[in-house]
Amino acid sequence: MGDRFFLYDDIVNTKTRFVSFMGDHTRFDLAIIQSDRYYGKHMVLDIQGSRFAIIGPDDLKEEGYLEYAFQLSEEEAEELRSFLTELI
Repeated sequence: MGDRFFLYDDIVNTKTRFVSFMGDHTRFDLAIIQSDRYYGKHMVLDIQGSRFAIIGPDDLKEEGYLEYAFQLSEEEAEELRSFLTELI
């Protein structure tokens, strides 16, 4: 195996919030990670669904983004969007 070429290898402090809630259509088990990376956006990890996305206020307004990123129905995505809008 050849030498590794690292683009970056940083250690950063993060703030992580673990939250679980039941909406009208589905249960959400999330880890929401905040750091200085990604231009102030949050990394939102769907623990049960094994999916994640980097999300900021602009992404919450983008039609179909949560549906695509987390493979959700429109109703499920609206529940998640409502929660994340309060947080982000």
